Amino acid sequence: MASPDVTEPAPSAATRPGEGPAGPPDGPAPGDRPARRLVGLLRPHRGPVALAVLTGVAGIALNAVGPLLLGRVTDLIAVGVLGPGGAGGPAAGSPGPADGVDFDSVARLLLVLLVVYLGASLFTLVQGRIVASVVWQVIHDLRGRARAKLSRLPLRHYDRHAAGETLGRTTTDVDNLQQTLQQTLAELITSLLSLVAMLTLMVVISPSLSVVMILSVPLAGLLAVGLGRHAHPQFTAQWEANGALNAHVEEVCTGHSLIRGHHRRDEARRRFAECNDAVYRAGASAQTSSGAMEPVMMFVANLGYLVVAVLGAWKVLSGSLTLGDVQAFILYARQFSQPIVEIASVAGRLQSGVVSAKRVFTLLDAPEQSPEPARPAVPAAPAGRVEFRRVSFRYVPDVPLIEDLSLTVEPGSTVAIVGSTGAGKTTLGNLLVRFYEIDGGQILLDGVDTATMTRADLRSRFGLVLQDTWLFGGTIAENIAYGAPGATRDEIEQAARATCVDTFVATLPDGYDTVLDEDSGGASAGQKQLITVARAFLADPAVLVLDEATSSVDTRTELLIQRAMATVRTGRTSFVIAHRLSTIRDADRIVVMDAGRIVEQGTHDTLLRAGGAYARLHAARTSDADTLAP
Repeated sequence: MASPDVTEPAPSAATRPGEGPAGPPDGPAPGDRPARRLVGLLRPHRGPVALAVLTGVAGIALNAVGPLLLGRVTDLIAVGVLGPGGAGGPAAGSPGPADGVDFDSVARLLLVLLVVYLGASLFTLVQGRIVASVVWQVIHDLRGRARAKLSRLPLRHYDRHAAGETLGRTTTDVDNLQQTLQQTLAELITSLLSLVAMLTLMVVISPSLSVVMILSVPLAGLLAVGLGRHAHPQFTAQWEANGALNAHVEEVCTGHSLIRGHHRRDEARRRFAECNDAVYRAGASAQTSSGAMEPVMMFVANLGYLVVAVLGAWKVLSGSLTLGDVQAFILYARQFSQPIVEIASVAGRLQSGVVSAKRVFTLLDAPEQSPEPARPAVPAAPAGRVEFRRVSFRYVPDVPLIEDLSLTVEPGSTVAIVGSTGAGKTTLGNLLVRFYEIDGGQILLDGVDTATMTRADLRSRFGLVLQDTWLFGGTIAENIAYGAPGATRDEIEQAARATCVDTFVATLPDGYDTVLDEDSGGASAGQKQLITVARAFLADPAVLVLDEATSSVDTRTELLIQRAMATVRTGRTSFVIAHRLSTIRDADRIVVMDAGRIVEQGTHDTLLRAGGAYARLHAARTSDADTLAP
């Protein structure tokens, strides 16, 4: 395969020209309703979630039995020490002589209480393991969806969004979402179930005391909602600022040589400090608002707890409740208050996760490239005939770039495309391989409209050698074989010899097994370009696109690359986009572009004799070369 751009099939849906589905036209905006969509991510895991709820119910039920058993222990001790009336309550009668504590019954109850609490802990542990497994599976699937989405996004998306910002959405935001779910999902389930269980048992013990605790719930809810609304925009600002910081760091890492060369390190430091300060201010404000929930809820809970303690003591003295019942109720009241505090704390932490989820869902909802045809066309034979029929294209809807362009290139011929900067030369190459979708007209490959072909099939017939070389972390042999994964070592070395790569590989201690890092450190710009030419040669494409392949190398390396490209072009249709006119003198046809239109075409000598745009361009470039010559 000639191009490293592997595109996964996009979902079939109604789309706009050049873009894929992004939700129904009248539906929610991209990234909208993130909380509801987070719940939707859990639906495929209904079984494990249900099991987590059941184990949570079992653990809470056992925990709920604990205070009742402890109340019975208290009553046994009170009766044994103070006599039948020592425990209080209407049935106790008047205080009488104590018969001593029934230690056997107390021991049995304490043993049962120990088993109950051990069982509760075991169920809680199992619930935590299940929830952790579900969360990691959800995040695993979400990462996969985000990665697949990146391959379906059109190049327009990457033109409009900084690489660091996109990277932040697929890494930092997903990590934050994972941590949020991991920390809050089990706690939320347990807290809600505990709230219901404790309320039920309190009502059973004393409906009148339960009213006090119930009245605290609306107050706590109103405070939680108010604090949540205040924290949400601050978390949004925090993660937006974090995205801007990631984008700046990515720019500094990729352009560090340029920054140093232009003495802009102070400017880079200042910009980083601004982004870092923005993250600090937004994060500190968000965490302050979020962190206020727990102490506010605790204050409300303690007020209710105080009222219950006072009223409970009065009921014991009045004989309407036993001492053990009041002890159990107070313990339940504490356990009832704790879930409210935990839910408030969870709500604060969820604000950060929901904001990250919205950013991830916004990426997942971004318009995609147009879907592949249901019945893709396949050219009968890879001859390499290319035809542009009245092609129109615009990067910006209101700014025309290429209008009504027609051009036919016969198989095996070399066409050079020249023109001033911004004339549309590189755009023409991008349209050939459908990096962008045309707005009008047709592009045909061997008589087949490229829009009716799959992108993978289309790009497998093209070889690309671009100005900006891209090599990955791996050996030189692996980089050459990137466009032809099944190539043998002999085929790799043959391609290297044909394209002059062996001239410098032979000087390396490890030869073709020399490892290049991700930034291709250890290889010069010309050597990297030769490797990309060898890659295109090995892929054996029907059509070759050479876009400014020699613009950033020295004269000697340029000659090597020209010789390598001449070998690659043999027998193939070739499009050569170049500023250096010396590289395209031997082209079968030279096409001169200006403002997206073809203004001249012919051979080098013919165009010079015509004295038109090419002659003026040639004269200007020759003059520049003479001026720069030593």
